[in-house]
Amino acid sequence: MPDAAKPTPDRMDSDVADSASFAVALETAREASARLREAIGSVLVGQSEVVSQVLWGMLAGGHVLLEGAPGLGKTLLVRTLSQCVDLKFSRIQFTPDLMPSDVTGTNILVTDDKGQRQFALHKGPIFGQVVLADEINRATPKTQSALLEAMQEHACTIGGQRHAIGEPFFVLATENPIEMEGTYPLPEAQLDRFLLKVLIPTPSEEEMTEILARTTGVATSTPTAVLTHTEVLTLMRTCRAIVASKDVLQYAARVVAASDPANAAAPELVRTSLRFGAGVRGAQSLVLAAKAAALLDGRANIAFNDINLVAKPVLRHRLIRSFEGEADGVTTDSVVTAILEGVKKLPAKVERATTL
Repeated sequence: MPDAAKPTPDRMDSDVADSASFAVALETAREASARLREAIGSVLVGQSEVVSQVLWGMLAGGHVLLEGAPGLGKTLLVRTLSQCVDLKFSRIQFTPDLMPSDVTGTNILVTDDKGQRQFALHKGPIFGQVVLADEINRATPKTQSALLEAMQEHACTIGGQRHAIGEPFFVLATENPIEMEGTYPLPEAQLDRFLLKVLIPTPSEEEMTEILARTTGVATSTPTAVLTHTEVLTLMRTCRAIVASKDVLQYAARVVAASDPANAAAPELVRTSLRFGAGVRGAQSLVLAAKAAALLDGRANIAFNDINLVAKPVLRHRLIRSFEGEADGVTTDSVVTAILEGVKKLPAKVERATTL
């Protein structure tokens, strides 16, 4: 064995120290996420699965699209999250007459103390850290596109100058699926920039009873911050450090490839119900969301089941149905289910070896 390849005592001590520090980081992340869940739960009734998915988006550094009927707590969830993590919260109420400059900001003419006039930047609400884009599908495509650069680059170009947005930066947008009159569906390019699309379910009878008890009595105090700005950034870095084996990465790639109706290995439902499948960003989102799910469980690596767990919120808004699929009432969630049932978790050569 060449000397350069031998594990020296110093290198082994460093590896042990690194693994020990990472174990501490994982335990810290688990405790921090538990505190955050408890703080959100003190305000929001139920919706534990929704809260988990929103936390996946936050830990992975992505954006989340929330879809649900009015009154299900979408805005309350976003505001409570910002209060619990001590981040700057801003809200954009999208309307048909909203202009791009209302979102990003603009240069305005001001007069200083000496009477001299000059242009100064008036930042828009996009310069927040937790940004609520309420009823995003009510704005025109021109205004919706104002979010594209900010969501992808975490920066805005105003008057020819690029202005960075402070980290962390999350956009949580809401949609109302019931009232579609006077709305503008989000273009595929913008939908693809949302890490997750989360569906808000209707509360059960027990949850509805608790909601009535909390909201029709004496007003309760707002939640206090349980995580600091620095702790949130640390959680995001720890999420990126979660290990993904080659086999799991290959499985994620096969799942995304199976969503392409032109792929010979795609399930029958994909070929008959979809026009386009997910792309590279969809595969990246699968892995990042799976890492966030593993981090919330305090695990150092992602498993095949983590990919399956996050597949629906990651892929449901990236699959474009064909006319036949829409006419037959096929949902993208049912297509994702068919993909997961049809794609083998292990590579073909491993599958063959295990059957011998």
